[in-house]
Amino acid sequence: MGRYVFMPFKNDYITLCQQQSDLPLFHTDWWLDITCKDWDVAIVKRGNTIAGVWPYSIEHKLGATISRNPSLTPYMGPHIFFPPNMKESRRDNYEHEVIAGLIAKLPPYKVWDMACRPGLKQAGLFKANRFDYNFRQTFIMSLCEPEEVIFSRLHEEFRRSVRKCADEMVIAQEPGALSVLYEYQVATLKRKGVNISYSYKLLQQLFSACEQRNAAALWVARKDGQIQAILWNLWDDVRAYYLVGAKNQEVKNNYAMPALLWHAIKHSKALGKLSMDFEGSMIPGVERFFRNFGATRYLYPVLTKNTSPVWRLIRLIRH
Repeated sequence: MGRYVFMPFKNDYITLCQQQSDLPLFHTDWWLDITCKDWDVAIVKRGNTIAGVWPYSIEHKLGATISRNPSLTPYMGPHIFFPPNMKESRRDNYEHEVIAGLIAKLPPYKVWDMACRPGLKQAGLFKANRFDYNFRQTFIMSLCEPEEVIFSRLHEEFRRSVRKCADEMVIAQEPGALSVLYEYQVATLKRKGVNISYSYKLLQQLFSACEQRNAAALWVARKDGQIQAILWNLWDDVRAYYLVGAKNQEVKNNYAMPALLWHAIKHSKALGKLSMDFEGSMIPGVERFFRNFGATRYLYPVLTKNTSPVWRLIRLIRH
């Protein structure tokens, strides 16, 4: 690893974000500025070329420094810039070396809880560096095939929902309905006995920043003028995401959300995105909903480390 140079400097990363268009959305400096109280980044260079980055959030709480995914940020962790035309047989070794270099530059915080992007490997490397390595799941739909082929993979019931919505509802982009989406989210979670984990202010700041960069749409389904459901669709240069959605609890229909998600899929494909990440869930009902779109299930790693006695006790009580 002697040929690598390490630059754990935030300013270098901000410059990179301005120059590198293929960074994942949730890794960009402006997203981190909004969602994190504070953040920094480890950077590995090979010669004059950046080989990998690892942005991380910084929180100081109950006597410990914590790094974890901030609200509304499903993925963080390392991101590797593979050289163009690198042989597939060499990619694993390259990823291993770069991530090893990034880990060596991470600060010695007591608590880590970081969900990383799908496809990240190197479980043995993380384990060797005292990270516990667990998994969550998402569903990712390739958008490279013709629209009719993608549509044919939807569960028959969802295809009927899309057709019914086309006859009975109007779907349109309505950024002004963001506050209504938040209200629906609060109401949905309240019915489940759960408090919402983010503020409307944060939702508004993120959506506004995405709008400024032409990276978001707020799709609203209406029937006879009444809102049925709302979905926030966002994207980076490569992939689109379903981040937040909710239905109106006062209406009785089961087809507005499938129709909205299908609309977001079509829009993302029209933008030239290669895939749609449903940002999946371990909750059985939500999992079933995503599974019925015919997307591929992917596991993504969650890296945890806890050397704080206080936070160990908190985790024990919560579980």
